[in-house]
Amino acid sequence: MYSDFLALASFVLITTFTPGPNNVSCASMGILYGYKKTLKYMAGIGAGFFLVMIFCGLISSTLIRVFPAFENILRFVGAAYILWLAYHTLRANYGFREEGRAALGFVNGFFLQLLNVKVVVYGFTLYSTFLSGIVKNTFYLALSALVFTGASFCSITSWTLFGAAIRSHLNRPRIKRALNLALSLLLVYTAVELSGVLDLLFT
Repeated sequence: MYSDFLALASFVLITTFTPGPNNVSCASMGILYGYKKTLKYMAGIGAGFFLVMIFCGLISSTLIRVFPAFENILRFVGAAYILWLAYHTLRANYGFREEGRAALGFVNGFFLQLLNVKVVVYGFTLYSTFLSGIVKNTFYLALSALVFTGASFCSITSWTLFGAAIRSHLNRPRIKRALNLALSLLLVYTAVELSGVLDLLFT
């Protein structure tokens, strides 16, 4: 029992806190607008994340068996959206002007989760392996989804605060370009990894 819990906790922490669309976009938002103006976007991520966890728990035991191609379709759609985020992150100017582009809001964060293949695969993995025994119990399913959402919110909070903390140092063009490139490459890496393209090329 202890080893199972340790494996679950390790999987959750590593998957949640490593770079992904949520974490990297929140870091970028923190840089652009600060923590307070990013809260609505983060709330949208939290709400969407919770919904996706419930969805994954409810259908994890049947969907892949009935429609095996679903996972691959979702991977490519999600990867395309993540690459779109990477492009806009690369072009960010960090001018911090009020007349600039408005901060992304609740709806943006919410719908990102519906296209975030990392979250969907994460949910399917959790509920088809570690927690397959609780998916038929509505209370435990909702409770577990709430716990995972809390962990996710801690992660995006950390990344947003990191972005906000380095905001004052972005008046140097070289630092801005380097940061844009680093964040964009993290998103590109996430898109390529989750799309499965490399596995197809080297197998």
